[in-house]
Formats: sequence, C-alpha cells, structure tokens
Amino acid sequence: MSYGIFQVPTAINEPVLNYAPGSNERKHLQAAISKMRSEVIDVPMYINGEEVRSNKKKKLAPPHDHQHVLGYYHEGDGTHVTQAINAALQARTAWAAMEWEQRAAIFLKAAELLAGPYRPIINAATMLGQSKNAYQAEIDSACEMIDFLRFNVSYAREIYTQQPISSKGVWNRVEWRPLEGFVFALTPFNFTAIAGNLPTCVAMMGNTVVWKCSNTQIYAARVLMEVFIKAGLPAGVINLIYVPGGVAGDIIFSHRDFAGIHFTGSTGVFQNIWKTIGNNIHRYKSYPRIVGETGGKDFILMHESASSSEVATALARGAFEYQGQKCSAASRAYIPSSKWDEVKAHLIADLATFKMGGTEDFGNFVNAVIDEASFDKLSQYIDNAKQSNEVEIIAGGTYDKNKGYFIAPTVLLAKKPDYITMCEELFGPVLTIYVYDESNFDAALDLVDTTSEYALTGSIMATDRYIIEKTTKRLVHAAGNFYINDKCTGAVVGQQPFGGGRASGTNDKAGSMINLLRWVSPRTIKETFDPPTDYRYPFLQS
Repeated sequence: MSYGIFQVPTAINEPVLNYAPGSNERKHLQAAISKMRSEVIDVPMYINGEEVRSNKKKKLAPPHDHQHVLGYYHEGDGTHVTQAINAALQARTAWAAMEWEQRAAIFLKAAELLAGPYRPIINAATMLGQSKNAYQAEIDSACEMIDFLRFNVSYAREIYTQQPISSKGVWNRVEWRPLEGFVFALTPFNFTAIAGNLPTCVAMMGNTVVWKCSNTQIYAARVLMEVFIKAGLPAGVINLIYVPGGVAGDIIFSHRDFAGIHFTGSTGVFQNIWKTIGNNIHRYKSYPRIVGETGGKDFILMHESASSSEVATALARGAFEYQGQKCSAASRAYIPSSKWDEVKAHLIADLATFKMGGTEDFGNFVNAVIDEASFDKLSQYIDNAKQSNEVEIIAGGTYDKNKGYFIAPTVLLAKKPDYITMCEELFGPVLTIYVYDESNFDAALDLVDTTSEYALTGSIMATDRYIIEKTTKRLVHAAGNFYINDKCTGAVVGQQPFGGGRASGTNDKAGSMINLLRWVSPRTIKETFDPPTDYRYPFLQS
C-alpha cells in the first residue's frame, strides 16, 4: 500500500451559461425539455442501490401546467424507511473505511457528469418539475450543485489536514471520523442544489444517509440519484425515499443509531424536529448533530444616498426571481420618503415588462408557484390586503390557477411597519414596502432589526460610507448573509457561505468548511515514545 497527502483539483465556480437565442446550450436544453415533456416516467425509490417500487403511485406535474403528467412516483411507507436505515447502517463500515480520496473521486465525477451530458437534463427536470426559468435552473441545478461537489472535496481535504502540534517525545494526531450511525437528510423543493448537497456533503465525510426530498422536487431528485449512481456511489450510501414526513420522523427519530439531521425547510417543522430529538435524547447512541436552515423575512434597506434605479432593480430581482420562493428572497423593504416616488416609478416600470407563464417559453421571467397549497396561501394574503385599510396594493394583486399556479408579482405598501406581510414569511412573489421618515434613519434600523424573528439575508443600499458602516454594525445579528449595494439573494458556493441565525437556522454555512465539520467526530490520539517509569514528580523531593 502506498500513501500520499493528495492535492485535489482546484475548485472554481462553474461558469453560468446564458442560453441566448442561437446558443448551443439553448438548443440542447430545449431538446431535453421537449423530450421529457413527451414522456411519462416511472420514478422508483432508491434503497441499497436498488430501484424500489410500491403499490401507491402519485402524479408528477409541472406547477405551471398542472394537468400535464410528467410521470408517477412510488410513495413509500414505514417499511421503506426501515429498509433505508438498515441499508445505510449496513453500508457504513465499508464506506467509512474507504480512503477519503476514493470517496472524493465519486463526487468529482458526479460534478463532471452534471457539467457535461447531464446539464440539460438536470436543468430541464428543474424547469419542468419546479417551474424555474432557464437561467434560474442553470444557476441552481447545474452550477451550484457542481460547485457544492467540487468545493466540498476541497473543504474535506482541508479538514483532514488540520492536525495538532506535538511536544518533545510525543506525537499528537487527530482522526476525522464519520458520525456513529446514519444521518437523515430532509430537503426542500426550491433548490435542486440544496436537495443534492444536503446528502452528498454528509456522505463525502464518510457517513451514510437516508434522504427524503420534497415531493415537489422528486422529478429532479431522481436525476441526481442517477448521476450519483453513474459516478460510482456504492449501494446503501445514499438512500432516497418518498414517504410522508410523519411516517419517516416516527421511525428515524426513535432509532438508536440516528446520528444527525441535515435540514432545509420551514421553521415550524425544524422546531418540531428539534423538540422530538430532545424528547428522545435518551434513546440515541450519541448526541445527534442538528443542522438546519429554515426561513427568512429578508430585507432591503435603502438610505437616501442610494440610487433609486439600483434599488428598484435589487427589489425586482431580489423579490421576484423564482417567484420569491427563495429563503433569501427580498420580502420586505424600507424606503426613505424622499426617494419613494422615484423608486416606485422605476419598480412599476420594471414590473410592467415582466412576462409570466410556463418555463418552456424562455421569454417568461416569472413562472408558477410550486403547488396549490402555496397558491391558496398567497392568494389569501392578497385578498386580505385588498380588504385592509392598513396596506395598499400598488402592483399585481391578481392570480389564476386554471392552468398553472400563477401569482402575479405583487407589491404592497404598508401604512404601518408591523403589517402582517412585513413580519411573516410568505414564500412567494409578494413584496411589502414601508416608507420611513428619512430624517430618522436610526428608527428604520430598529425596525429592520426587530420586526421579524428571522435573520437570514439582508441588504443596505447606500453610497454614504458612514451609513454603510453604521448599518453593518447595528444589524450585526439581523442577517447571516449581509449585502452592501446588492440584492439579498444569489449566494455563491465558496464566495458567500450561506446561512442565518435567530429563527433562520443554525447558521452552519452551506458552501463552506464549517458545514462539513458538523459531519465528523474527531478522535485525538497521543502517542508517547518514552513513557515514564516512576510516578514521582520532582516537586515531591525534599
């Protein structure tokens, strides 16, 4: 056996293709969309490297064309959860013992597959299954997923090379062990890259995983599993199941070998999971790792020194890209009264040019929200706003679900800073603006910091450097990802590690070494070369 401390390919961010008319990437993507729309596929679960089917099939449909059938997935039950756990535990010993560079090679190959032959397929799956336009799919399911795989390999090596110092006659070293047991990855609908990263970064560190994705992300998740398997992922390392959340939770959170959860989703669900783990803490072999990124009520704060057109663009993109269904989406904004008329004019002019419809038409900037439950919730907020004297609808306010779940980009002007849509996460294309007195910027800072329970992302728009410094210090805990003169979305792996505090999660920063550290359990080894032979210390002498 030969050994070496291996370098890994230098991780660089995957270039974002532009899908301009006439480009090769546009032709390949349109061909993939056409082919996938013409098929009705059968989507199994993946347990212990095998395709597993049940007697309960459920429809997969595009949110923007909900009568069209893309395929059917097989919903599992408690027996499938148990099978997945057993498969993960069975695979654990061999996977944990595999040399780290061999594990890394699998995920580097997966990145190359996604960058090459699978790029149009994963993008088309995300566009059809999650109603993302071509550009939003490209930066998510292709580029960000590729970045996670490549950068996480570099982060893993960085962790493994961290070692303690040794004194004379002693050799100290640290082993970075995977956790003892299996890890549960519970992933959301809105980012294919998040859905892929949560199980893979855990597995990269030698752990085995039970992965439950959102039902509305299954169409793209099965493409990721196909890629992982093609890249050489051994059976049982990642097991993908489609079961109701309560069914999975009852079995997983009471299992002795439950070692951790990697979660992205709602705050309420995460808090219930944390409570359940706490109640069951006596059952576990070890204290489970709890890592979660939940919600946000993300803000853009404008100072009177800022450019109105720049702020309007940040609002248009930050609030309405992917229909506002990003944890980081701008959903509340604070505009000084002296600038409001200008910002309003720019913003309404931008919204007037938005096209809304299916993702197959590349001219559509806005597509459908994810499902009927989301549509109904958002339309109710809009209806309530129409009937309230505390808020004014200045753009949008319409919706239609006859063909797809379409909510027009909506801008609300709140007459009081604690109107409900300034405080609660809506997760849709609804932006609420509050106009503050520009002579009292400190009061605006207080509102930003105290209005919401969340602290995920936020932005200050200003050219006055004293104001920028003041805001950055004053809002130190208001956002885990803070932007200066930019929209509050668009974190890039390796550049802006992502996560927030307060009710927004544990801030373990996906896209950084910080997150991967949660999935290892270090063992310190001290070896003494010349052990003492007498218990007596010199101070005992007369």
